[in-house]
Amino acid sequence: MIFDVAAEVIANTRLSADYNIVSLAAPDIGQAAGAGQFVMVKPGTSFDPLLRRPFSIFEILRAEGRIVGISLLNKRIGVGTSLLYEARPGDRIASLGPLGQRFVPVHPPEEAWMIAGGVGLAPFATLGESLAALRTPTTLLYGGRSSADLFRVEFFESLGARVLLMTEDGSRGERGRVTRPLAKLLGERPPDRPVTLYACGPTAMMRAVAELGRQFRRPTFVSLEPVMGCGMGGCYSCVVPILRGAQSHFVRSCLEGPVFNASAVAWNSLVEGH
Repeated sequence: MIFDVAAEVIANTRLSADYNIVSLAAPDIGQAAGAGQFVMVKPGTSFDPLLRRPFSIFEILRAEGRIVGISLLNKRIGVGTSLLYEARPGDRIASLGPLGQRFVPVHPPEEAWMIAGGVGLAPFATLGESLAALRTPTTLLYGGRSSADLFRVEFFESLGARVLLMTEDGSRGERGRVTRPLAKLLGERPPDRPVTLYACGPTAMMRAVAELGRQFRRPTFVSLEPVMGCGMGGCYSCVVPILRGAQSHFVRSCLEGPVFNASAVAWNSLVEGH
């Protein structure tokens, strides 16, 4: 079921000069949400921004054993994200969701490796909780440009996940891109030990993860991040190219995604930023 609510801001946790986590009182959305789903949100009541913007549901918020809302991991870039960064407790945020297809968590003895780049961490908090509940051995490979782009590492460690950090400038974890340790781990893993890859982040990173999954014959799922105008399939702004046999055709990410089997994505036709 999909809900359209004017969710009250419970808290705004500033993580840095550009990143924050907005907590919203949206229990119905939280109750219905699954790992990898998203909401369309619009802060404020002005016409700027005119349309809602998609955000992966970061956390399912609980209090005294009850689901009380959701949180959004936000990076201040444009008008809408700046308004979310400046949101104050008591403000109302128009929130539509949960929307889209979910990640399907694997069961042990299979392992789950989550590969996140920057704010691509967002869908993995809920997935990480689902995997922990199943007692699935989990690894998070988390990369960013610098230490200023890495957050909530302790949350994933508290779930029992092995966490490997990479930064392009070497300011935290190893220096380099997150696909480097992934390639090493895949190369060392015997073929008879199953593992599923889950990725979200910049398009180039997800494409590289998809190629590694193909090379090592590991199931790989990606959460694409196309521009969306409505989130309900009406505007066709979020189409992505999907392979059917030797041909590709476009599907609406808000309906058939944002989670896709990486082997089905026509990466050569996918525009950066989708």
